[in-house]
Amino acid sequence: MHGVLPDSLRRALEEVFARPEYRWVDGGGVSLGDWAINKWYRLQDWLDHLAVQSPGVFKLVLAGLIALLVALLVHVGYIVVQVLRPSPSPAPEGPRPEGVADARARRARAEQLAAAGRYVEALGHRFLATLLELEQVRALTVHPAKTPAEYVGEARLDPAGRASLQALVRRLYRHLFGAEPCDERAYREFGAAAEDVVRHAAPG
Repeated sequence: MHGVLPDSLRRALEEVFARPEYRWVDGGGVSLGDWAINKWYRLQDWLDHLAVQSPGVFKLVLAGLIALLVALLVHVGYIVVQVLRPSPSPAPEGPRPEGVADARARRARAEQLAAAGRYVEALGHRFLATLLELEQVRALTVHPAKTPAEYVGEARLDPAGRASLQALVRRLYRHLFGAEPCDERAYREFGAAAEDVVRHAAPG
């Protein structure tokens, strides 16, 4: 570079590096939009190249991309419908005049399950029958959102009855959640204990 003036060299370098192909961008400063656009252009170039080199493969790839797009649109539409669909209004609560019949139906179902050897399931129905019987004498109010343990504090029972209900709930939990085996004898003992709870009800 002997004989080239420094200022001339500097201007030449500035002109060369001012061209678009020499514009350097810090990788950390590239936005997500620029990255996506760059990938989109690369995908287009690849598809154009594939269409020329392998038309059959290009058609298969294009069909797969269209199918993927349709699946995504269907999925997004389903999500939008689920989000915008109004929730059903809960039915207003009211008195259940058939409460006694409900309790009897639950007892009958419990006996059917017990006869089939499904004692753990039978306990659940037998316990619900007891709650419905207590509701009939206004000792408590049955609600699907309540747990069995909540009824112990709510029920209007004398001290002995409350202790019996608490013991009944503990026994129910052991069989339902503690995997404690339940046989015919345990089921009958549970039923007898449930009868004892109802006898201690203090009508409201």
